[in-house]
Amino acid sequence: MSKNNICDIEAVKSYFLELQDRICAALEAQDGTAKFVEDAWQREQPEGPLELMGGGRTRVISDGAVIEKGGVNFSHVYGVQLPASATANRPELAGRSFQAMGVSLVIHPNNPYVPTSHANVRMFVAEKEGEEPVWWFGGGFDLTPFYPFEEDVIHWHQTGKDLCQPFGEDVFPQYKKWCDEYFYLKHRNESRGVGGLFFDDLNTWDGEKDFQKSFAFVQAVGDGYIDAYTPIMEKRKHTEYGERERKFQCYRRGRYVEFNLVFDRGTIFGLQTGGRTESILMSLPPVVHWDYDWHPEEGSPEARLYTDFLPHKEWV
Repeated sequence: MSKNNICDIEAVKSYFLELQDRICAALEAQDGTAKFVEDAWQREQPEGPLELMGGGRTRVISDGAVIEKGGVNFSHVYGVQLPASATANRPELAGRSFQAMGVSLVIHPNNPYVPTSHANVRMFVAEKEGEEPVWWFGGGFDLTPFYPFEEDVIHWHQTGKDLCQPFGEDVFPQYKKWCDEYFYLKHRNESRGVGGLFFDDLNTWDGEKDFQKSFAFVQAVGDGYIDAYTPIMEKRKHTEYGERERKFQCYRRGRYVEFNLVFDRGTIFGLQTGGRTESILMSLPPVVHWDYDWHPEEGSPEARLYTDFLPHKEWV
């Protein structure tokens, strides 16, 4: 086996834990008042049909000057067999034991002019005695604004493009398109936000399995989230807003909830595996409402989100 293809689980875990620390520190610095509270957890006994074991660090921040609610989670779990959501695209792996680890985060700001953001980086390893482990990475980051600024959306995508560039000219267009298609609410016929990057099943470059390059890309994405999001927070967190903006923010948060509960692979995986419900549903916003058959007034700032930002376009 090539040294580039040796699966180093401990190196990945070490990076994920350190990334969680750095992201929490950067977000606390932006908020200025609130701190993350950690809930470290460990399963002492196998749980559920997959006999799930493992643990993690759930970190939640709330009622801050900038962040109304946010979570930055690390988990490392393992079970006796992969759940259906993980073998849908890989039926040959059914019945293997597995490990899954990663960092997943969602930030819901107070100010409607600061977008909601989501990011995750993760690794799966499917194992069977007497055979090489099958591993792959996934992740990405995406932005869900309510009152968007074009320069912010361009910055978000430019950061994604720049981090992809060393890995090949085709990487950003491919993963940007995948993100647009993934974070799409089919029942609404609209995008959740303005996209970013999304990738899954990553273990191959130029037709060859390459652990080192795959891991390097995951690190670039994890590190890139801070570079993409914190300048937008810094720029918009003091913008004045009123009841109208807050009401629209809470209405649009409903789309976030709909996507996470109906389509999101991570949520589905977590619930199928008998995962830790509090950590899985940490991503949901604290205040949200649905208004029957509501439509923004034509030409209004709210309408601009639908006409100028949600349709897929090439921002950079």
